Amino acid sequence: MSEPDFIRARRPEQKQRRREVILEAARVLAADSGVRNVSLSNVAGAAGLAKSNVVRYFGSREEIYLVLAGAGWTEWTDAVADRLTDDMNQDAVVYALAYTLLERPQFCDLLGHTTTNLEHNISVAAARAYKITVYSTIIGLSTKISRSYPLLSVSESIELVAAATGFAAMYYPVSNPPPPLVELYRREPGLGALCPDFLSAVSRALTVMATGLPAARPLG
Repeated sequence: MSEPDFIRARRPEQKQRRREVILEAARVLAADSGVRNVSLSNVAGAAGLAKSNVVRYFGSREEIYLVLAGAGWTEWTDAVADRLTDDMNQDAVVYALAYTLLERPQFCDLLGHTTTNLEHNISVAAARAYKITVYSTIIGLSTKISRSYPLLSVSESIELVAAATGFAAMYYPVSNPPPPLVELYRREPGLGALCPDFLSAVSRALTVMATGLPAARPLG
């Protein structure tokens, strides 16, 4: 995609279209090489824009990926909600959370970079928009989980949903190692325990969490 003669977007629909072009360029680049390896210059080049034109729409590389992370939260929680039914057991709820994360590797990648990277070098407005999205999606999904699995209260379901994304952020990079580690594990299979299966690891951690939450309720 190229735009040798930059034309300023003036109408709202033109501005929205340009934002979408930038976001799509960033998404594709991250899918190809991982979030950590994409610079603002990379995004600008893929979108066919100068960096100065990209920052008219997003103040920084981090803001671009924070928007994509927010969209990921909405998409993921909607996907989990679609799997919820009445009178589910614990295993079914855990599987719904873990499997939908497995299906969204870029969201897991973004989760791993959010607090350490993407929440830095951003405006207060960008931070607020992201946090509102996260808060509203967690509350909405947790209410539905508690309705489907009444052994967990809404507040306990909030903890479970938050834990699911935390475990995803932790396990995604170690279960998808870079080439040198892939080669190391091939040469020394005994070290393979350091590269867990993502779905199994997240499911087990969530099972322990879901089992322990009711047991940790205050007495009385």
